[in-house]
Formats: sequence, C-alpha cells, structure tokens
Amino acid sequence: MCLCIDVGNTNIVLGVYREEDLLFSWRISTDRQKTSDEFGLLFCHFFEYGKLPRTAVTDAVICSVVPPITGSIEAACRNYFEINPMVMGSPDVDLGINILYDNPKEVGADRLANAIGAYSRYGGPAIVVDFGTATTFDAVGEDGSYLGGAIAPGIGISTEALFLKAAKLPRIDLVRPKRVIAKDTVSSMQAGIVYGFAGQVDAIVTRMKAELGSEPTVIATGGLAELISKETTTIEKVDQLLTLEGLRIVWLRNRGR
Repeated sequence: MCLCIDVGNTNIVLGVYREEDLLFSWRISTDRQKTSDEFGLLFCHFFEYGKLPRTAVTDAVICSVVPPITGSIEAACRNYFEINPMVMGSPDVDLGINILYDNPKEVGADRLANAIGAYSRYGGPAIVVDFGTATTFDAVGEDGSYLGGAIAPGIGISTEALFLKAAKLPRIDLVRPKRVIAKDTVSSMQAGIVYGFAGQVDAIVTRMKAELGSEPTVIATGGLAELISKETTTIEKVDQLLTLEGLRIVWLRNRGR
C-alpha cells in the first residue's frame, strides 16, 4: 500500500492506495508550525481510526508546495512508518511526463500531479482547473505532455482581501446567490465572487482552447470546484481526487526502484 500526501498552502490531503483502489482519504489544515512528531502522531491516529496497520504501508509519495514543512512530513514517514518517501521534484523520482516549460523546476508539484492524474483518467488533450489557494489552469497535450498554463489569485484569498481592504464589507459564506442583481450586501458579494470567478474560468479556458486548437476535456478539482463549476459553461467534470490520482501514478512508476 502507498500513503499519498498532497501538501497545499491551505490543506494537506492524505490518501491510502492499494494498487488502483483508494481505501481512505483525509483532509487536514496546513499548519507550518507542526513538528514531524505532531504530523506522525496525527497520521497514526488516522490509521488507527481506519483500522489500518501502519506496517501495511510500504511506500509513500509526497507532493508539496510548502517547502518549510516538506522536511517534517518526510521525517514523519521515516520515523512513524519506517519508509523513505518519494518526493515529487526530487531528481530520483521519475514523473513520466514531458514538461514543456521554460524552466521545468518552476512548475508546482501539485500542477504536475494534476496533469498526470488528468491524463491517466481522461486522456489528452485536457485542461485542469484547480481551485486552491491560487486558481491554476494547466494544459495537458494529446501525448500527456505538460504544456503550461495560467495562475490567478484564489477565491479564498481574494475574498479575504476584499474583507480586509473594504471596511464596511463583512466576511461571507460562499454559496450560490439567488440572482446576480442582488438586494443586500452579502448577496451582492456572493454574486460578484461566484459569477465573477465562473466568468474568469470560462474566459481563460476558452483562450486556452483557442491556443491548443483542439477540444480538450476540462476538469476541475479543489475545494470550491463543485460550487464554481455549476456556473461555468466550460467545465465538464469535477474530480476531487485528481491530485491523489497523479501521486498514485507516480508511485506505481517508481516503486521498487
């Protein structure tokens, strides 16, 4: 079995795979202050809750965009599971993907994992829209190559900035507004954010399709994918396990090496 760990700026997602089968998945908040022991004990608690023996895990693969805690997660795997994890981006980990970026080292590991997962599940060409701390748009070629993409401010940080910089605007829950011409401040903000980001997605995806010159499958993932995708005309599928799927493929490609 493999423990797949996706370390994002906001959340850490863990998944336990037996070959192609996802047995369990958990999501926790990203805490840069946690030590390797805290992470290790927390992971062990999840395994106890799922009645999974830690000794059944033979491999681990980590995808991290938070360098300050990557080492702590690695140490947790070594100290509590007695395995040396694969880390995406390390020279000894073969991703099996052609990265057509000016500087391949600049591409976030999560974006590459999404591209690998998208090609595995849906083939190419494809466009992945990931609603994370940043909203990323990534293009995958017909042969599975990573072609590049776009990065925009995420919905959460944009909403928080609006609250912090506009004294009379409150923090709000993100839900689908009843109408775009809203009759109160909270609904007005919800309309602007939900429909505004849906419009952003459609505009960028449409331009990416034009550059690709094809009709790629458009997949959304990330925390707010379900909400925003319903208001777009371009998103075809929502797959919340896409990043973990990419990590699973990387594991299968590198295990035993």
